[in-house]
Formats: sequence, C-alpha cells, structure tokens
Amino acid sequence: MSEIHEVTAPIPGTFYTRESPASDPYVSVGDTIAAGDTVGLIEVMKMFNPVTTEVGGTVVEVVVEAEDAVDVGDVLVRIEAG
Repeated sequence: MSEIHEVTAPIPGTFYTRESPASDPYVSVGDTIAAGDTVGLIEVMKMFNPVTTEVGGTVVEVVVEAEDAVDVGDVLVRIEAG
C-alpha cells in the first residue's frame, strides 16, 4: 500500500497554483514530482513564498483552489509517495 503525503501550508496567506496567470500550474493531478519541487506559492503582504514538497511521487489531489486563503497546517496537495 502506498503512503499518501500531505503538503501543508507553513504560513497563513493566499495560495497560488501558478507563478503568473499565463504560466502552467506548478502541479496537477497525475504529475510526477521530486522532493524539493515547488507545489505553489503563498502570498503574505505582497511577498511570495514557495511551498515545496519533502517527498517525491505522484500528485493525487490539489486540495485548494487558486487564490484561496489558507492557514497554517491546511492541506494544499496530496502526493502518493514513491
């Protein structure tokens, strides 16, 4: 059985799924990603902070929508580790 890893918000703010409106999303369901990859950005007072994953694997769910408000500990992305 595979382990599901949850990437959570390290700080409160506004979550962004892409660098700019014209950019592709950082991750989508089905993407294979590596440890250290950026899964999104959290904006706090016009400063954008990258959110990275500690494990590699396959993205199984992007939990929050673009520009959703998030709080510390909110689940952003779920990854099937492997």
